[in-house]
Amino acid sequence: MKKYSFRHTIKQGIAGLFHICKEELKMTVKDQGVLIFFLLVPLAYPLVYAFIYTNEVVREVPVAVVDADRSSVSREYLRRVDGGPDVRIVSYCSDMEEARLLLKKQKIYGVVYVPEGFSRDLASGEQAHVSIFADMSGMLYYKALLLANTEASLEMNKDIQIRRAGNTTRRQDEITVRPIDYEAVSLYNPQDGFASFLIPAVLILIIQQTLLLGIGLSAGTARENNRFRDLVPMVRHYQGAIRIIFGKSLAYLLVYLAVAAYILCAVPKMFRLVFLASPDTLAAFVLPYLLACIFFAMACSCLIRRREDCMMIFVFTSLPLLFISGISWPGAAIPDFWKAVSWIFPSTFGINGYIRIQTMGATLNDVLPEYRALWMQAGIYFLLTFFLYRREILLSRKHALKRLHEFRKKRQAVLR
Repeated sequence: MKKYSFRHTIKQGIAGLFHICKEELKMTVKDQGVLIFFLLVPLAYPLVYAFIYTNEVVREVPVAVVDADRSSVSREYLRRVDGGPDVRIVSYCSDMEEARLLLKKQKIYGVVYVPEGFSRDLASGEQAHVSIFADMSGMLYYKALLLANTEASLEMNKDIQIRRAGNTTRRQDEITVRPIDYEAVSLYNPQDGFASFLIPAVLILIIQQTLLLGIGLSAGTARENNRFRDLVPMVRHYQGAIRIIFGKSLAYLLVYLAVAAYILCAVPKMFRLVFLASPDTLAAFVLPYLLACIFFAMACSCLIRRREDCMMIFVFTSLPLLFISGISWPGAAIPDFWKAVSWIFPSTFGINGYIRIQTMGATLNDVLPEYRALWMQAGIYFLLTFFLYRREILLSRKHALKRLHEFRKKRQAVLR
């Protein structure tokens, strides 16, 4: 073999790197499937998700009432429940069976039951009870119903305390109902909204999942177009695992720098979500997250044999990854096994770090554990990708030698 100088080798490697990057970008534009996962899904899916939850909280949940007491006190309690913003009384039922039928038909999502003797117990100084029944197919229905009844009962409790205290001034009444004055403040999510709580986690997860699907689809296409189903073609520019990995990852990084800016910055501002992130901090944090996701996706793509395989392997993981990230379910309550499993995926550290930066205004020092973990994942998955692509290159050479041997045998047969 002809020996080249070190300078020529470096020059050739850089030229091959940019050639691979250009070809990967061209393939992204030409392949409709990859284009959908790299551009259409990241552009459209965050908008659809944010539009669904744009109201943040559930208001005016329809409920039914069963008032077995039928007294002025019970009616006053129900007026207070209905007067709040959380629920709306749409039906007064004669018994629980009628209310249960409405609940079964989903005309209501909860039932307030005032038992017989409600006013008598209050008048005699005994504790009265009110029962609520909620449709638990949606936790927000339960939250609205519980909050409305809690607020109504607290207001009635204040009135009862004032009547029984026998105070003579308004100030005495205030001290009677609230000996210790307090003020509840919801930090980082003042409206207690579902969108502000969940959408940031979904946005960061979209980046990982679309990269997995797009790169996996690209790998499946490359194998289907190859006679021996090789991932790496045996052409001059694709000699060397380093240049292949850097060339492909550079193409994906260029695309997803723009995509990440849109998803993580534009979408929260479009829907007026809490956004306290510093641009410098966010950019510094997103870079290792993108690299970790890209190398992780490239390593996983080596398992893909057909285009449709990535859909069956990766799509279903979105919901479990959201759960084990520690956002939709408290991280302290996640079993150690599943917590260890979550550390495999860049989305776990990306979600926790991004939410602190975006909604809490955290600096890079505040998310240093997640930041370091992402750089470690980027390094580990780069090495894993290198060994997997090195193996693919050796397989491609083996198949190329096999084709050459077959060609020589056929040529010798023709010459004879």
